[in-house]
Amino acid sequence: MAEKKGAAARKEEVVTREYTINLHKRLHGCTFKKKAPNAIKEIRKFAQKAMGTTDVRVDVKLNKHIWSSGIRSVPRRVRVRIACRRNDEEDAKEKLYSLVTVAEIPAEGLKGLGTKVIDEAD
Repeated sequence: MAEKKGAAARKEEVVTREYTINLHKRLHGCTFKKKAPNAIKEIRKFAQKAMGTTDVRVDVKLNKHIWSSGIRSVPRRVRVRIACRRNDEEDAKEKLYSLVTVAEIPAEGLKGLGTKVIDEAD
C-alpha cells in the first residue's frame, strides 16, 4: 500500500488547524432560546467531521465567547483552532481527541480566511 487517503489517513495524525465556522447558516431558523446551546452542538459536529474524532472537547473560553452576548445573539462567524491530540488515559475508548479553542480574530475580520494548518512550534 502506498499511502492512505481521506478519513483513514486523517484519523491517525496529530495536527492543529484553524477554521472559520459560519454559525449564522448553521443556526438559521433556530428558536431564539436555543441558539447558544445549538451553536455549541454545531461546533462539536463540525470538529467531528473535520478531524474524524468522536471525542470533542470545547474550551471554556470558546463557550464564554459563544454565550458572551446572551442565548439569542450568537456571533455570526467564529474562528476556532482545533487540535487533535493523543488520549493518555488508559481506559479511553478513542486514541485521539479534538480540543476546540477560540482563535485570535484579525483586525480585517473573518471573511475570506481559509483553513490554516498550525505548526506545533507556534
